Amino acid sequence: MESALGEDALKIVEMTAKDLEYDINSVEKQQQGLRGLTPSLKEILLWQHWSWTKDRAFFGFHKKKIVTTVSEVCSSYTIASSLSESLLSEYSNSSVMNGTNSALSLWHSSSMYLLTPLKTTHVPDKKASDAEKVYRECNQEGPIPFNSCISMEKLECCEKIGEGVLGEVFQTIANHTPVALKIIAVEGPDLVNGAQQKTFEEILPEIIISKELSLLSDEVNCTEGFIGLNSVHCVQGSYPPLLLRAWDHYNSTKGYANDRPDFFEEDQLFIVMEFEFGGTDLEQTRKQLASIATAKSILHQITASLAVAEASLHFEHRDHWGNMLLKKTSLKELHYTLNGRTSTIPTHGLQVNLIDYTLSRLEQDGVMVFCDISMDEDLFTGEGGYQFEIYRLMRKENNNCWGEYHPYTNVLWRHYLTDKILKEMTFKSKFNTPVLKQMRRKILNFHRTMLNFSSATDLLCQHSLFK
Repeated sequence: MESALGEDALKIVEMTAKDLEYDINSVEKQQQGLRGLTPSLKEILLWQHWSWTKDRAFFGFHKKKIVTTVSEVCSSYTIASSLSESLLSEYSNSSVMNGTNSALSLWHSSSMYLLTPLKTTHVPDKKASDAEKVYRECNQEGPIPFNSCISMEKLECCEKIGEGVLGEVFQTIANHTPVALKIIAVEGPDLVNGAQQKTFEEILPEIIISKELSLLSDEVNCTEGFIGLNSVHCVQGSYPPLLLRAWDHYNSTKGYANDRPDFFEEDQLFIVMEFEFGGTDLEQTRKQLASIATAKSILHQITASLAVAEASLHFEHRDHWGNMLLKKTSLKELHYTLNGRTSTIPTHGLQVNLIDYTLSRLEQDGVMVFCDISMDEDLFTGEGGYQFEIYRLMRKENNNCWGEYHPYTNVLWRHYLTDKILKEMTFKSKFNTPVLKQMRRKILNFHRTMLNFSSATDLLCQHSLFK
């Protein structure tokens, strides 16, 4: 299908590798960890610079999600701040789930209804309601101590693997399996790395979006291409010494941008999200892939995952290539189901997981969550990187209304990814066989022609690369 943006987008297909370079020397000279910049530009610059990309895999822009109904998008969409006050979630059952309820059943069912916009203007205690909803997702009646959430055994083998504007990411072992812990301070008065802590109202959509995409592995439209969310807890207390030790080791070996998290008081609240361990981000593996056939599998897996999310949730990812994790797998094939039809993808030894949905948009049952970047000129005026051009093209596609559903943004994002793979990745096996040479020609053709397709679903079902 031909997109209205096809002509404009095709003009930039021939960008060279030098167009992807961005000079941030002036940024590196700033004191206080780049805090003189807006959070959005800071995050882009960090992702552009090699020494930072590996550290930001689990965190994106510090933006507040907007929750509304599909019918209200762009009708009364003038001031985002007023929306954040008026479009609050109502809680159909204010009682927090107790221990006799089925926590397993709750965790494996959708929670989007918790974000349903209010039908009445009277909210007796909105803050309490937001807290109750978060505790419901945690299967808790209130905050618990750190040691009730993260056992001493887990703490002792914690290793810091990343950091973001509002928190830290650690790897540990649970049931003999590696997992990732994302720890975010909430509801407190202290600035965290120069930014205000998120409130319960702001963190709830982040939790539910991660959960909804994780649940796609169990749906009629099925994929395992989104990182699995194992559990969420709300804890209270100062930062555990063993986590500080892991933080110090990371600092001494890799450097840091964040403040050492030793300033939190005993009453500080944190959200601890435990994810499956997804592996290493794509950018770190730019020189480690076996062959161009592996790159084709990566493109296939990501396109299938996006197509399933489009079908189930009207999902748009809208983010950068650092939000893809690769891990080794012994599986020869992965399966996905789209519109009732199950297909397979050769893995070539790698499984891809998408992470970090801070800029993403999705909807279910008439409830929509998205990140409004319409007034964030940093994203649209940047120069020197194809990612900035992608955001300009996205804005042209959706007329700067980021709540509307425009799956063509997934095509634009895929083109950015393919551009990165072709220009910045090297392979252990060179193009020295007829099969590999033909595979490279197919990916080059994909790069040249994909902007003529309307969505990830259209690409997956119609493009010759995936036939």
